[in-house]
Amino acid sequence: MSVRALRGPVVRRLLVLRREGKLTTARVRSAADVLGVRERAVWRWLATAERDESAAAEPGSRAQTRDRFTVTPEVRHLLALWKGNVAAVHRELTARAARQSPPAAPPSLPTLHRAVHRDLTPGERAGLAAGERAARKHDVFLARPRGWRNQVWETDHMQAAILVDIDGTARRPWITWFTDCATNAIMGVAVTPGHPSRESVLAALRSAVLREDSYGPLGGLPERVRVDRGKDFLSKTVTAAFDALVVTVEDLPAYTPHLKGTVEGLNRAVELMFLAALPGYAHQPRPGKRPSRPKEELLLSFEDFTGRLLDWTFWWNTTHQPAPLNGKSPLHGGDLPGMVDQELADLIRPGLTPAQACILAVASCPGVTTSFSPPPVRHTGRRRPTPSPNPP
Repeated sequence: MSVRALRGPVVRRLLVLRREGKLTTARVRSAADVLGVRERAVWRWLATAERDESAAAEPGSRAQTRDRFTVTPEVRHLLALWKGNVAAVHRELTARAARQSPPAAPPSLPTLHRAVHRDLTPGERAGLAAGERAARKHDVFLARPRGWRNQVWETDHMQAAILVDIDGTARRPWITWFTDCATNAIMGVAVTPGHPSRESVLAALRSAVLREDSYGPLGGLPERVRVDRGKDFLSKTVTAAFDALVVTVEDLPAYTPHLKGTVEGLNRAVELMFLAALPGYAHQPRPGKRPSRPKEELLLSFEDFTGRLLDWTFWWNTTHQPAPLNGKSPLHGGDLPGMVDQELADLIRPGLTPAQACILAVASCPGVTTSFSPPPVRHTGRRRPTPSPNPP
């Protein structure tokens, strides 16, 4: 609830105190501090509410008279025609009013601005000015409940925003990875010097599934994998691999990146936290009007870039603490709560939540720590590069 929504209940309560003879200046001053307005404004609202009880519903708002200008379908059509330009719509309304017989009085420009901001949402105004993509930025998306490790993975291709030296040619490599939605962990990664293919998907999947020393304890088989209708992920070869592993593939609708926000957030994070600090970053500002990179700029080799990316993946899984994990790294976030459900928690002690049961089990049984905790951190990183074969 916003502070503005509290104005009505506060003013109505102050009116009751005034009628009972218990209203004091200290109470009015305290109400003004809570509402973030001046004391004088609260006294003015009380005076208006005594004259008109309906004013106590929305204190401080303009009086809603019948002749107040509102946004009509005609005004909406003009706003869409002029891409949200209120001044251009005002000129059009003025010209139309002058052509009428007798001439009508058009709304003033401030009145039109107030009506647009009052009757249209921020998303509608952004959509009229810049289109549907701008309007989507104001939409509200609900967050999925955070499950347990290996419940759901997400996968995606990403063209790295960096130029590397590949056989004497400056090219942007591609990254294919699988992420765990519960812990934000990078389960598997594959780097290709050219466009990704089903081979890169299979290489990243192998890196994600295996749990040997060179791949780390993060791994296993997920219950579901979300993909974004990419032909590489839906190819017969990759689909057969998922079927053999008994993994359900969830094919998301087109143009819905918010439905796989974990891997999309990883794509943004790797550019801001890792790629931007490397030589050859493709989005760095250039001096003057020169669009291309300097000829003397030194670039990383493909092997060097792959090694640094794997080191960054190791850091992400073991040291980085994403906000949703409440101070834990992806390696240590989500193991025990995912193994203990409510039924098992009731068996440990009735009335405990799964998280409380985990704490009690670790505190009571030292052996639980060695059974449920992952192996040492030093084995977590993806130390073995898994690039796909060079493209033809």
